[in-house]
Amino acid sequence: MKHPPPVAKQSPIFRFFVSLCLFLVGFALTASAQSAPATTDAPAASNYVLVANDLIKLTVFQESDLETSVRISKDGMVNFPLIGPVKVGGRTVQDAAKLIRDLLAKDYLVSPQVNLTVMEYSKRRFTVLGQVQRPGAYDMPDRDTVTLLQALGMAGGYTRIADPGKITVRRTRSGSEGVIRLNARRMASGEVTSDFEVLPGDVITVGESIF
Repeated sequence: MKHPPPVAKQSPIFRFFVSLCLFLVGFALTASAQSAPATTDAPAASNYVLVANDLIKLTVFQESDLETSVRISKDGMVNFPLIGPVKVGGRTVQDAAKLIRDLLAKDYLVSPQVNLTVMEYSKRRFTVLGQVQRPGAYDMPDRDTVTLLQALGMAGGYTRIADPGKITVRRTRSGSEGVIRLNARRMASGEVTSDFEVLPGDVITVGESIF
């Protein structure tokens, strides 16, 4: 009966070499994970549009002296080290981070990795007037959007003499005020498929039925 060939014993030097290789591979993977640049933000937060009074924090990978926390002014401006005044109001977190990264890369740093985080959200409000149960001002969620129908629901819904087909939204943008006329009855019935998004500062007025 044939016996399998004996297994060669591994020398202490060979075992030490294998252990050393495994240690070096593990060390390299750990160092790589620790040195990975920070992301701009979570997906939901990265799409948030920055507004006045938001408190934001800027960090640049491996540039600790550039770390800055600053509140956005009424005109949407902030001051950052090296690049000075930058208008971030009206931009998403992702767009603002890209703008700052591009400005830093233009004259100061090579391939900067920028992380921009909203540390404190400004109070965003809209107002509902006219024929609703609870007219008044309402706070918007920090990151979520509010549709017209949701805004009307927050105001308690219509009164018995309300006309959902006669709704106006007064909106100010870039110092200019405009009026948008909407038909919430068609929205609620599904005739209008797209949702109307309420923006901070909007004044919604529900008209009265003539019958």
